[in-house]
Amino acid sequence: MNDERKSSKAGERAAEGLRQAASKEEAKNESKMGHDLAKGADRFEERSKSSDGKSAGEKQKD
Repeated sequence: MNDERKSSKAGERAAEGLRQAASKEEAKNESKMGHDLAKGADRFEERSKSSDGKSAGEKQKD
């Protein structure tokens, strides 16, 4: 049963490839935008805003 949880070498290489591709894409977007993308809680808040510019928390207060 413990063997099922071990990652394979191919899986580890694929995951690393995805991380590198995501990092390159993020750097490209940040360069194009002229500023860094929000990270962590700031990114969550930025993404949670709807088209009216209000976050879920702001809407609940109304």
